[in-house]
Amino acid sequence: MDSSNRNPTTDEEDQPHLRRIGRISSHLIHTDGSDQHQLVPLPCARKPLKASVSALTEVMKGKHRDLQERIFDFFSSRPDLQTPIEILKDDHRELCMRQLSGIVRDAGIRPFQYVLDDPERYFAVLEAVGGVDMSLGIKMGVQYSLWGGSVINLGTQKHRDKYLDGIDSLEYLGCFAMTELHHGSNVQGLQTTATFDPITDEFIIDTPNDGAIKWWIGNAAVHGKFATVFAKLILPTEGGADMGVHAFIVPIRDLKTHQVLPGIEIHDCGHKIGLNGVDNGALRFRSVRIPRDNLLNRFGDVSPDGKYTSGLSTTNKRFAATLGELVGGRVGLAYSSVGVLKLAVTIAVRYSLLRQQFGPPKQPEISILDYQSQQHKLMPMLASTYAFHFATKYLVEKYSEMKKSHDEQVVGDVHSLSAGLKVYVTSYTAKSLSICREACGGHGYAAVNRFGSLRNDHDIFQTFEGDNTVLLQQVAGDLLKQYQEKFKGGTLTVTWNYLRESMNKYLSQPNPVIVRWEGEEHLRDPEFQLDAFRYRTSRLLQSAALRLRKHMKTLGGFGAWNRCLNHLLTLAESHIESVILAKFIDAVQSCPDKDTRAVLKLVCDLYALDRIWNDIGTYRNVDYVTPNKAKAIHKLREYLSFQVKGVARELVEAFDLPDDVTRAPIGLQSGAYAQDGSLTRAMGLFSIGLEQVQLQDNLKGLATQKRALHRLIQSVTDF
Repeated sequence: MDSSNRNPTTDEEDQPHLRRIGRISSHLIHTDGSDQHQLVPLPCARKPLKASVSALTEVMKGKHRDLQERIFDFFSSRPDLQTPIEILKDDHRELCMRQLSGIVRDAGIRPFQYVLDDPERYFAVLEAVGGVDMSLGIKMGVQYSLWGGSVINLGTQKHRDKYLDGIDSLEYLGCFAMTELHHGSNVQGLQTTATFDPITDEFIIDTPNDGAIKWWIGNAAVHGKFATVFAKLILPTEGGADMGVHAFIVPIRDLKTHQVLPGIEIHDCGHKIGLNGVDNGALRFRSVRIPRDNLLNRFGDVSPDGKYTSGLSTTNKRFAATLGELVGGRVGLAYSSVGVLKLAVTIAVRYSLLRQQFGPPKQPEISILDYQSQQHKLMPMLASTYAFHFATKYLVEKYSEMKKSHDEQVVGDVHSLSAGLKVYVTSYTAKSLSICREACGGHGYAAVNRFGSLRNDHDIFQTFEGDNTVLLQQVAGDLLKQYQEKFKGGTLTVTWNYLRESMNKYLSQPNPVIVRWEGEEHLRDPEFQLDAFRYRTSRLLQSAALRLRKHMKTLGGFGAWNRCLNHLLTLAESHIESVILAKFIDAVQSCPDKDTRAVLKLVCDLYALDRIWNDIGTYRNVDYVTPNKAKAIHKLREYLSFQVKGVARELVEAFDLPDDVTRAPIGLQSGAYAQDGSLTRAMGLFSIGLEQVQLQDNLKGLATQKRALHRLIQSVTDF
């Protein structure tokens, strides 16, 4: 046969070696004609890095750093508003109220105006006040983001005209009464009722049983005058129809006397693990009547004759729209949690640079950060802090865009992204606070060095504004929805765009060449790193979809979901890690200064390889990396930790946290721990302060304890 007429496909089928060469070539060269965006590998040669604190600070500081500095300067000038190490619950609550009042009335900063007009500025304020006292950050969030935000987002113009000025000025201190004793995450299961009475044109708010008592309501125990109460709207005129959960403004205390109003019972939730500057309380309603106009009626309204109208056709759609408008709380928690992590890492790294212990024989002791074990604890954490900074910065920008444009695609993107980042960042920060405490040894256990209070105050971030496990399931559900739309030819929203490519590219067999590449340049290539993250997510997504389909045949939808639950949680976490890395890479490649870009590239590489190594078993199980490549990843991860250690001081200085915020003697910019007895003097002043507190406590301690015991007994008796 003439060779010119031979079929090359037939040759490949007859000769396996040609088939293998063709497969390898297809991996190395794009043959589909697609014009894919290529990530640019940055130089990563092993040479000393030039880390400029001022240049790094310029990259890290937000657009509203000047506003944050105003807040720091205000509290620095007001020692009477600074939170002491030891403070009684009731005193802390009053101090927290004075701190909030000081910001608004003395410093002239009006956070509520930023909630209305400039969310990015509001979140900058939230981060700053959280650094002063986390209780203050939460109390401010309850007042403006939750109580004020519910009026803005769920109400209409009549509600804004009536309440916004009072909310802004703190005249109308309020609560957000959603959670009940028996229902937290399952908001649709709330039992509080709001029954319309057409004769008096009023709603009657009732707590039908003990399980329906509103619980953990911030601002309720002491300061709140109003509450946004979430309750089932009941229409007797429609045969007792339950129209689903709606929000109602309910006055709970007299505006002049501050006395609790008739029909309302308020009880104190008492001392908590942390955040004791926030006065959490329980609310019970006994046939409390409110005007019909107090229904926040953006998504549903009731006419004087009891007719219900809504632009949304079903209860589920109205419920989704209602909760969707409250996503700002999750954005704030994710952003604030990064601020807590920055603070903890700063204290731990500064201490580790200064603390010396052991060393070679007959030579000076060395810094504990020179030990590989300490680097292993803190350097990936420092890298993660930078990664989270850029990811949450992007989230805040998208949230601001959403509030201005109301674009449905952006709305959907922000809802899922805020849920995922809130979970991932708060969970990581909670674990890191304990690691930082341990890394600072005995000094880390001293209350004055902050880790205990930071850990206790932050711990609840994993629960409120959506339990982390529940929110991860929302992310997984959205991923599965996008997966389904991919195969139906639907469009994908912004955050999930890579799934379009991944369904084709990442679900094919791993590249037989790349799985063996072990070179540093390859491992530090952002394209390899993103591919690895996205490959894992895509494999998890495809296998989850197949498992759910299989189990639904025998277990039904709920049973199948529960059977695959841990798989789905892992899928959601994997996706969020991919988004975080993508935003970090974007930040690195957009950095204009060459030296600073090289430092950020180093930190980004450590973040990526640390995450890959932490889940190396998954990559090995699917032959995404060979054993030798896995070893190379581990070795490079250790080396990058060592390199980051060399610029750790500059990296934490770039967070630009003043000593008035850091406050821990072992973590001050001045290096108090190392300077001629400065730490001793600081601890001495702390001891004197404690003695003064203890003397005051001795005078009133017994009476306070008796009052607290009486209140506790009374609360139990009343309930």
